[in-house]
Amino acid sequence: MTKKILHIVASPRGEASQSTKLANAYLDAATQADPSAMVDTLELWHEDLPEFDGDKAAAKMTFFGVGEMQSAERTAWDHVVEITTRFTDADVYVFSVPMWNGGIPYKLKHYIDIITQPGLLFGFDTQDGYFGLLEGKKAIVFYTSGVWSPGADAKYGSDFHSEYLGWWLDFVGIKDVGIGRFQPSLLTGDPEGDQKAAIENAIALSSELV
Repeated sequence: MTKKILHIVASPRGEASQSTKLANAYLDAATQADPSAMVDTLELWHEDLPEFDGDKAAAKMTFFGVGEMQSAERTAWDHVVEITTRFTDADVYVFSVPMWNGGIPYKLKHYIDIITQPGLLFGFDTQDGYFGLLEGKKAIVFYTSGVWSPGADAKYGSDFHSEYLGWWLDFVGIKDVGIGRFQPSLLTGDPEGDQKAAIENAIALSSELV
């Protein structure tokens, strides 16, 4: 069976993006190992993502027993389903995620808010609460930042970056997650050496997840 990989690019920096460099190293190695694998690249900064407006919110709430979908809500929901299907069709997710102000870029948060919907990525019942629907999927996330790094003193910032995205992946049911990091990229004493090590780690991760 052909494996489908969705590369979600959250950086607007193109070839200058450190997170995208790591992801591309992973993808090159993964597709060499499995030439039949198909890579779909979702450049969030080039996508015309719709606003999650009142009609979409109203359509979502019908799944929780609030109101019924009318024509406007149904049209809005169909658009959400169309965008989400591109995501759910993939077997493996590769994320390029720089840290912005301690968190993820707003384009990625926008995308997550569109696709994280009941009946599509998660379910809910009053006894068990929320449960993810994306069983059997895999993800690899490349985190980069300029100043903050794991274990850094609080004066260098906080991590609402990998903490948030890790929570979200678990929330939608993706339990098999690999992580690559190049943090920090500005304060390191050996930027070239650290970047080389991060790329080597990205290549090594390809053998585990694909």
